[in-house]
Amino acid sequence: MAEVELHKIYRERVVPALQKQLGFKNLHQVPRVEKVVINTSVGKHPDVKVALEDAKDELATITGQKPSETRAKKSIANFKLRQHQAIGAKVTLRGARMYEFLDRLINMALPRIRDFRGVSPRAFDGNGNYTLGVTDQTIFPEIELDKIKRNIGFDVTIVTSARTNDHAKALLSELGMPFSDRVKKQPAKAA
Repeated sequence: MAEVELHKIYRERVVPALQKQLGFKNLHQVPRVEKVVINTSVGKHPDVKVALEDAKDELATITGQKPSETRAKKSIANFKLRQHQAIGAKVTLRGARMYEFLDRLINMALPRIRDFRGVSPRAFDGNGNYTLGVTDQTIFPEIELDKIKRNIGFDVTIVTSARTNDHAKALLSELGMPFSDRVKKQPAKAA
């Protein structure tokens, strides 16, 4: 399998730039992307079984890998949810598929979002991992608009080896992630 362009960019340009920017002496200290997890839930749809099959087909089309089912951990009567009922699907990408998916996400899918002004720089979890919510699967060019039966949103979690959010943001910025420079101000709390 040929080397993915984004992985080549990471090795040749991103690693030396981050080593200089973050002040690392050792090459192996530079943060890297370890895996990408794409997760969706169809529990809200009335026809869960059909919606789950559609979601699995579309995740497989987008990622190039067969998704696994996720199941409910416990029963919740108000949501008509039974324990161990299949309610979602997820795919974990590593290696060449991960870099290929990230390349398509950053360079092709995100710019196709209407009125796109960048992704939020505040979606880090404190441990250097970044989660991005995608509300519509049609931003990926692999999805044929004629065959869509329902709108399926999903979460894309980028797991990095960075120990801090700042290092992870520097890594993703160097890879080309379009972070928004405007940050929403939190409303002041009433005293």
